[in-house]
Amino acid sequence: MRCGLLGTVRYEIGDRVLPAVRTTPESLDVQELLAQMVNAGCKAAALEVSSHALALKRTFGMHFSAAVFTNPGRCYRSGISYNAPLRRYLTRFLGDAVRVFASAIPLALVTGWSIPTSIVVMGLVTMIYTWFGGFKAVVWTDVLQLCVYLAGGIGALLVAWNIAGGAGTALELARHAGKLKVIDPAIDFTRTYTLLGGLVGGALLSAASHGTDHLIVQRLLATRSLRDARIALVGSGIMVIGQFTLFLLVGSAIWAAGLAPGSVPGDELFPSFVLHHLPAGLAGLVVAGILAAAMGTHSSAINSLASSATHDLYASWSGERDPVRLLKVGRLLSAVWASALVVGALFFHFAATSKDTPVVVVALSIASVTYGPLLGTYLLAGRWPRARGRDVVGAVGFTVAVMLVVVFARRLSGHSGLEWLAPVGRLAWPWYVPLGTLLAVCAGIALSYLPRGKGKV
Repeated sequence: MRCGLLGTVRYEIGDRVLPAVRTTPESLDVQELLAQMVNAGCKAAALEVSSHALALKRTFGMHFSAAVFTNPGRCYRSGISYNAPLRRYLTRFLGDAVRVFASAIPLALVTGWSIPTSIVVMGLVTMIYTWFGGFKAVVWTDVLQLCVYLAGGIGALLVAWNIAGGAGTALELARHAGKLKVIDPAIDFTRTYTLLGGLVGGALLSAASHGTDHLIVQRLLATRSLRDARIALVGSGIMVIGQFTLFLLVGSAIWAAGLAPGSVPGDELFPSFVLHHLPAGLAGLVVAGILAAAMGTHSSAINSLASSATHDLYASWSGERDPVRLLKVGRLLSAVWASALVVGALFFHFAATSKDTPVVVVALSIASVTYGPLLGTYLLAGRWPRARGRDVVGAVGFTVAVMLVVVFARRLSGHSGLEWLAPVGRLAWPWYVPLGTLLAVCAGIALSYLPRGKGKV
């Protein structure tokens, strides 16, 4: 029997497969799609109906032969599903702003611009092509940028190995210096790169970034099927391992070549190597790769924020279903978010920079401030039925406040009366997400036992 499908991943109408605009379309669109299924010879249809769709009565008057409820009562009745997008904007905005800030640092070092200038220029250029191209432009630009980025990295590695006397010589020197050590079995919460920290902290960081952040989820939803989404997710992990290996080898090769003096900050070593030791053509390719990586990060952030705000907030609250109107609103929100991210990145430049802290540590530390509470929110919604919207909002607010103190504890401990924060400041950043997740879950559970007002659930 031929069946139709309306769901988060895609719509199936006979032999046609359409990309899903939203999990459950607007009421008139649902009826139109069902009519198309009838005309295509479908005798049955399966619909994925979200709690938002039920609240907005998109399936009002429809009769279902069978229904399966997943996680009933927890998100819809408690209001978590409407509060969640608002909380995610705060967490996503902070994380994306620090990514833009981090991307501007190598750009500034290579071009000679100031960091604020790099942030503004990168923001304007990225906003323009995201405005005109939308998500398809973001995806294909990212693909091209990745190719340039990796080609530049491979070229830099070959040149660095040549200067060091060959790959064998460079790797042997790095091995004797302990720079090729992969596993550190020590159980020490103050050491950054340990096996336990990688397994626990890395796993929770990946769960938060790849499982709850729209920056990644929007790409998974753009695939043709669930199988393709799974392949993309696993493939991205393999690609990241290869990418990290490549640039770690580049760093070890630069060190083996004697081009990493202790007086030069770590963030400036690679840009300095590019400018002074690579041939002109290859140097240009690497610079293009750095620009590509920077703009790819920025465009993804703009598109994910604008897309989510358009469909989660504007379309749900206004009831707007005209795709042309939604496109215009999405483009306007792209410009708004692009400007906001530039402002946020400038804030992190002036408030969160430190010469003795690598930019990657600054970026991951600040992103972890929000990733922990975000992951804790999902755990509360799925595993703790007593938690309601009020409890989760309170838990997120409490956790973000505490994690901000933890992340900046080392700097705060230098002020009179705050010396007691020094031990907290020694906590390694891979443990920020586990700590934030634990705090959010515990705070949400505790708040769920507080008395509620009459008539509230």
